[in-house]
Amino acid sequence: MARKKIEIYDTTLRDGNQGEGVSLSLKDKLDITLALSEIGVDYVEGGWPGSNPKDDEYFQKVGSLELDNLKVVAFGSTHRADTAPSEDFFLRKLIAAKADVVCIFGKSWDLHVEQALRVSAAKNLEMITHSVAHLSEATGNPVFYDAEHFFDGFKSDPGYALASIQAAVDGGASRVILCDTNGGIMPHEVAEAIREVRKTVPEVKLGIHVHNDGGLAVANTLRAIEEGVIQVQGTINGTGERCGNVDLTAVLANLELKMNYDCLPPGRLAGLMGISRKVWECLGIKGPSGQPFVGPSAFAHKGGIHVSAVQRNPETYEHISPESVGNSRKILISELAGTSNLRAKLANRYPEIENNNLVKAILNDIQEKEHRGYVFENADGSFDLLVRRHLGKINAGFEPIYYRIYSPSSSAQDLPDTASGHEIDSDLDGQIEASVKVSVGGKAQLCAAEGNGPVDALNKALQKALVDACPVVKELHLTDYSVKVVNSTQETAAKVRVYLEHSFQGEIFGTVGVNVDIIKASWNALVEAYQYALIQRTEFVQDLQDSKGESGEGRRTSHI
Repeated sequence: MARKKIEIYDTTLRDGNQGEGVSLSLKDKLDITLALSEIGVDYVEGGWPGSNPKDDEYFQKVGSLELDNLKVVAFGSTHRADTAPSEDFFLRKLIAAKADVVCIFGKSWDLHVEQALRVSAAKNLEMITHSVAHLSEATGNPVFYDAEHFFDGFKSDPGYALASIQAAVDGGASRVILCDTNGGIMPHEVAEAIREVRKTVPEVKLGIHVHNDGGLAVANTLRAIEEGVIQVQGTINGTGERCGNVDLTAVLANLELKMNYDCLPPGRLAGLMGISRKVWECLGIKGPSGQPFVGPSAFAHKGGIHVSAVQRNPETYEHISPESVGNSRKILISELAGTSNLRAKLANRYPEIENNNLVKAILNDIQEKEHRGYVFENADGSFDLLVRRHLGKINAGFEPIYYRIYSPSSSAQDLPDTASGHEIDSDLDGQIEASVKVSVGGKAQLCAAEGNGPVDALNKALQKALVDACPVVKELHLTDYSVKVVNSTQETAAKVRVYLEHSFQGEIFGTVGVNVDIIKASWNALVEAYQYALIQRTEFVQDLQDSKGESGEGRRTSHI
């Protein structure tokens, strides 16, 4: 059976931008437009011309982009009740935007007609028809009509809600999009309403636009498609006002992989995780780890029984192949892990991990450390160093000896690497000075540096101590820092867990430190980050030398 095509209409740049804490710059909007074009989306709603200078400039600049088959849509509303369509400011701005498509919204709920627009029922229908017709004639391009609050209107007065759809069709609307603007509709109500629309206005080509206030946006969208809708409006990652719009990443994956529909060009679904991350990065938001299909934990396995089964057959605990949406399987290591977790995670890198006694020793070490507050799920750097210690393979080229923290007004205190107590001035707004002493290749290096707070100062001092021996440490960059109290019942005497995330030569990894002293915990995590990075660099160079050594082409470039 041939697969039916579903049109994908992205409104991340307009409706998605209305979410709390969401703000896209003009550059963000243009970059996301290009990303949507690359993945093969049909329409992108760029904004509302005339509503703000940023949206006006977007439509001025978007025409210079190479967008393959992506069509740019300008969004607006029906004309004002006291103004003719040809004289309406926003309709004129829609025409001036010169977009490929125009989409306007109007009222389908009698409550809104009476209390928001405050016009007669007949006048509202007239506004819909005349606005669509005027835009269609003036632009010569397709005009879509968003039937705002359609499902609430259908429950309140089915006849009037259906009349509003007919008014849009009479005006020449190419698509009529049924909107659950309040986000509270149920799937069976969606189906019932769409059946009535198709029976009453059989010539209409329908779209669906739902919000997620009831947690049913994806379910409602899929049900609408089963009832004959041909277009989906939504946002990447489900951003939007209140609880957000429907998440297009989930809709796309379900439609293509499970419901036998075509949405994107062949092979483009594998870019789904990439565009999800792109949007989160533009928003400056760390998306939910458990986001379906595209979240970093969407295919993460922690329980030993699960991992063992997945190793034999991924279908046992994975509903799709992670690679089909650009994601990957993740094996988590924790106190709940079994031997299968370790073998699955480390088999390629450490073949000797098959030794059962060694596996048990590593697991016991993990469980004991997690009992003390460590968490290794996202701390791949610390986990790798733990394994290496058991294998006798840890040689980072340096060892910490001690560190010191100087506050602006207090005297310096010597803090051996094993110490945890020290004083920090209460005014941390100024520069803090730190000195560190490490052994590099058997030689002691003592360096000091200033930073914005003690951790920044320690980081700069440690890097200064190592950079001459291994300049590559300049490529290690902190990307995240978080602190969590481990045993809150101990109040101010509680341990804290510090998690550091670093980027290094294209790799993102985490390290963890636990101590009653937040600076000591941070120092431990920082040291492990540098050790892990230098080990990776040393191994990379060694592998290169081994592969080219016989021909004399390889040369060891690391000083460690």
